[in-house]
Amino acid sequence: MGLFDTVKEPVFLKETGSAEKQLETLKALQQKLPPDRRKELEREIKIVEAGIYGENQILFELKNSHMPMAVLHDLYFEKDGCSAQIDFMIFTRGRIFIIECKNLIGNITIDSEGNFTRTLSFGRTFHKEGIYSPITQNRRHMELIKNIRMEVRGNLFTRAAFEKNFPVNYRSVVVLANPQTVLNAKYAKKEVKNQVIRADQLIEYIRHVNSGAETMSEKEMMNLARFYLERSTENPVDYTARYKDDLVETEEEKKTKTKEEIEEDTKEKSKEVTIEGKSIEGTINADRTVKQNTARIVCPKCGAPMVKRVAVKGQNAGKEFYGCTGFPKCRGIVNI
Repeated sequence: MGLFDTVKEPVFLKETGSAEKQLETLKALQQKLPPDRRKELEREIKIVEAGIYGENQILFELKNSHMPMAVLHDLYFEKDGCSAQIDFMIFTRGRIFIIECKNLIGNITIDSEGNFTRTLSFGRTFHKEGIYSPITQNRRHMELIKNIRMEVRGNLFTRAAFEKNFPVNYRSVVVLANPQTVLNAKYAKKEVKNQVIRADQLIEYIRHVNSGAETMSEKEMMNLARFYLERSTENPVDYTARYKDDLVETEEEKKTKTKEEIEEDTKEKSKEVTIEGKSIEGTINADRTVKQNTARIVCPKCGAPMVKRVAVKGQNAGKEFYGCTGFPKCRGIVNI
């Protein structure tokens, strides 16, 4: 630390995340859904709450680290058709740390091939399942971050130097935030094992990686953090999309309806469209049903809503498919 440095503690340039707003929005839907859909919503609320809990664990560790750093929480980037939702970016005078937070229930095993397996216990029975590698997920985040920063590199020499030093200066870290999770990485390769830590190990990990590696000034550290903050945008995903067609009015909402709104609803219900003298009210209803079923298409991997996309490369180029709105965190697809 420099003699005249003014940053002595963590500086949070962005502390709040979108998950709290998402949770508030989902909870507001609870009384507006039929019972069968309400159960699905309650499961999603629990997942969001678990994610918030995990990120709060990391925030607690950072706030009590007493280390000079700049922290960005919950960033969303888009570039060249790719997007990334990043839990934390931590800027120190030595390194930049890209944090993927996982609040996983169960015990995690990483094998020699880098595959992640989760074991869940139900009484005396155990259930094993493979999970998407958070290391692979964060690697894609790192690539997007590198491309964003590469834009401001003025010439071939500085671009080549930045790309060469990127793996040293930018570190990918997966943090297991659930204190009850047991990690078994005995057979994992060293480069994989070194990227997965527990929340209570995070500060010591940062100190160890930064040991003797302070290459940035305090001003450079803060400017770099602001550079990425300025290029982040709000996540456009509508987490309530899959429920909108099932919403029903609450008694309170019915009481507050104006006379004009009631008349408009009555007209809409009695509307009948005729083409060539034939009633097609049934056709309209059928079309609405199709739209409703389409809106309900959810990802088979994570349960998030899916949107129609077109493959741009590979053997399926030009073909339509449904892709998960959680991409790239989830790469679930449904073929059409």
